[in-house]
Amino acid sequence: MNNRVTKGNVEFEVHVDPAHQKVYLMEHMPIEHRTLRQKAADIITQWGGSWTFIGVFLIIMAVWILINLWLLSRPFDPFPFILLNLLLSTLAAIQAPIILMSQNRAAERDRKKAHMDFMVDKKAETEIRDMQQDLDEVKAMLKAISPKAEEAQKKFKTWNQNNSRTSK
Repeated sequence: MNNRVTKGNVEFEVHVDPAHQKVYLMEHMPIEHRTLRQKAADIITQWGGSWTFIGVFLIIMAVWILINLWLLSRPFDPFPFILLNLLLSTLAAIQAPIILMSQNRAAERDRKKAHMDFMVDKKAETEIRDMQQDLDEVKAMLKAISPKAEEAQKKFKTWNQNNSRTSK
């Protein structure tokens, strides 16, 4: 099973070897799979969600209102600023789906990352289970060997004592 996961602008391939339940991460050079529309949506989302955008937007609105209230004898958008309201509504109607498109792609990246994390966690769980089983086997072997080792140690001490007496 192979999956591609992107972290930042670096793409990783996740390879899971089913026979050995091993997870391999292979890093690739940065690859841009986004279309021109997707790139534009990301740029608009980044700009539309910034304090700079809010500041510039407030300045434009203030200038619009000042021009129409005090500077023009025949304002192009008199109070209650219906044209300004139309522009604001249009901007919101266009900007909202663009932001949603960008968020959907971010959610897809997050899902892939979560899947990769799940695969790594699954692999770690398998490795821990295998190590625990190996540890249990080693404990069983040590328990089986322990009485024989104690007996061999007693025989060695006895033999060593007997040899030291005979050599004197």
